[in-house]
Amino acid sequence: MSRIKTCVSLYSLQDEYLNKRMNLEDIMYFMKENQVDGIEILPDQMLKGAPDLSEETLERWNKIIKETGLTPVIADVFLNTNLYKNRTLTHRECVELLVKEIKQADKLGIRLIRLVSMVPYWVLEPLLPYCEEYNVTIALEVHAGMAFDIPETKEFIEEMKRLNSKYIGLVIDTGIFCRKFPRVVKNYELNNGASTEMFEYIDRLFEKGTDLHKVCRENGGSFPEDFKATMKTQEDHMFAPLCDGYENYSYDVLDEYMPYIKHFHFKLFEMTEEGPEYSMDYKGLLQYLHNHNYDGYVATEYEGNRFTLPGKQVVEKEQVVAHQKYIRECLKEIQG
Repeated sequence: MSRIKTCVSLYSLQDEYLNKRMNLEDIMYFMKENQVDGIEILPDQMLKGAPDLSEETLERWNKIIKETGLTPVIADVFLNTNLYKNRTLTHRECVELLVKEIKQADKLGIRLIRLVSMVPYWVLEPLLPYCEEYNVTIALEVHAGMAFDIPETKEFIEEMKRLNSKYIGLVIDTGIFCRKFPRVVKNYELNNGASTEMFEYIDRLFEKGTDLHKVCRENGGSFPEDFKATMKTQEDHMFAPLCDGYENYSYDVLDEYMPYIKHFHFKLFEMTEEGPEYSMDYKGLLQYLHNHNYDGYVATEYEGNRFTLPGKQVVEKEQVVAHQKYIRECLKEIQG
């Protein structure tokens, strides 16, 4: 029996926060009002001074958590190895930065950290004693365009298996499970001057059960000639390299990794009026997770906001609420 819980990444409301329509308290109470179980936060985005938080910031955080009753589930962490113009960070400096993040998570009552895709595998062993001391798990995000066939991801997984610790795992971003190319992305790019032919080509790939990333890998890492022929405008040439960030894996790719999976990002581009998300089969994925006894959170991560057409209103709150409602309905049907 699965124990799947709902969660929202506060990143989903970044436009509300950036443009000061909502502050952190507003967002957290909005989550409470809409029956969200837990929250995911980017400390760099919404907590002043992160990862060196002041007592005032910690007191404010603890007060919000106590008043809302929300569970602080996971902190999203980046490793900026390019802090200096003339060099990348040394191994020791990278580890020291991530140790700060582990200590910060502990202070926030968060027991899981998402390491952004491509964080190098060699940070794991030196970080493990700190994970154990502070009871904080670190997990690499497996993201579309940087998923299971990428050397850096493979290296991380090999090291994760070698160390075999409950404090090291994976976060799966469902951008790897697109069943259609996101419509809002296509419409945004068409508005910018992209060609319909390019997206028609990509749509046909999804209809065949594949995607541009896979086709390019099979073509030695290059665009196939027939895809190049569809690229007619400057916008096509600018956006085409980003089209491999929407992949079409089968759910069974997760079979061997289920013991290591700590968290899911349920990528959200567009909830439709009829109910489901346009490009993803969340009900199918939830059924898969239920069948594999997944015990963890699935977090709404809305990214359709960045593809809002000029003159249109960003609808972050509406999309998040609709997505959470749909996930709860699916879980009620699946779990009984």
